[in-house]
Amino acid sequence: MLGTTYLRQLKKNWCFYKGKGQSHSLKGQEVMLRWVLLALFFGICASAGDQKKKKEKLQSLSRGWGDNISWVKSYEEGLSKMVNSQKPLMVIHHRDDCPYSQALKKAFVAEKSIQKMAKEDFIMLNLVEDSNDKHQAPDGYYVPRILFVDPTMTVRADIAGKYSNHLYTYTPDDMEHLAKNMKKAKVLLHAEL
Repeated sequence: MLGTTYLRQLKKNWCFYKGKGQSHSLKGQEVMLRWVLLALFFGICASAGDQKKKKEKLQSLSRGWGDNISWVKSYEEGLSKMVNSQKPLMVIHHRDDCPYSQALKKAFVAEKSIQKMAKEDFIMLNLVEDSNDKHQAPDGYYVPRILFVDPTMTVRADIAGKYSNHLYTYTPDDMEHLAKNMKKAKVLLHAEL
């Protein structure tokens, strides 16, 4: 709006000075102003797009499991960061179209103690695709399942959920058990190293 008003004022001035030999320079200013406004508009749009892409990238790694948690992109990256940090890796296998995964995700996000431990004490990875690593599916390729890996790159098969038919699955009612297992993964890690 401000640019349009300014252009109108320039046109008025141009008409006023038309007879005094200044019409050419004012017309040039008008064209220049249009280019400046156009460049400014494109600059604003580009920066808004970059900010949106950054936000989408962060959200795409969390996939709704906790935006305040630092997530890794792949199992390989998780293993590398785990070895360097000496923190255990927690791998959440899930599907976007699975109602059990969605229910677990809501409970996981709602539980503040789990979010805090995930943020501070673990390297976190959530996978929506199956891993080719057979160690990531000790009792089958089902979802949701949560596994812990220690810095020696050992999948902790001994840290399991409550169900005998799917050892590494958790339900929304199992958040207390998951929190205990997270604490167990931390304690065993420090006791074994």
